[in-house]
Amino acid sequence: MASHFFTSCRRARAAAFLLTAALLSGCTTFGTDGLVASTAPAELSAPAASAVAGDLVPRLAEQIGQGKATIVLKPDGSAFGSALETSLRGWGYAVTTDQETKDPNAIRLAYVLASMEGQMLARLSTGSIEIGRVYSATATGAAPASPVSVMKRG
Repeated sequence: MASHFFTSCRRARAAAFLLTAALLSGCTTFGTDGLVASTAPAELSAPAASAVAGDLVPRLAEQIGQGKATIVLKPDGSAFGSALETSLRGWGYAVTTDQETKDPNAIRLAYVLASMEGQMLARLSTGSIEIGRVYSATATGAAPASPVSVMKRG
């Protein structure tokens, strides 16, 4: 019974964290030139970055179609940026960091990872969709701590 209570509290806290982060960051997703610059904590380990990217990219592919477009990243030089690019390529996407690309079908993608109380909110954003999820650190990387949140615009 006690373990069920703690699991319920952890899920409620993760959901509250996800909702708060989405509400607070929703207004800053788009600037005058589109998406904000991507950010991820420098202390994020390579295994955790790979686990998170490996979990979110298939969710993105479900929404935009697997390998159907060139993805334009605004990388920040973090382990997550590298892991995300690798995972996107593994799913068949062409990836470029050239923000001046002339491809009218290119999809601009930004990411934001934020840490709080031992958990991390990861969010991928395009002009038409946002995908987010809370993760907990594990010995081998990171594990989902909430359901996937998908928000479509327009």
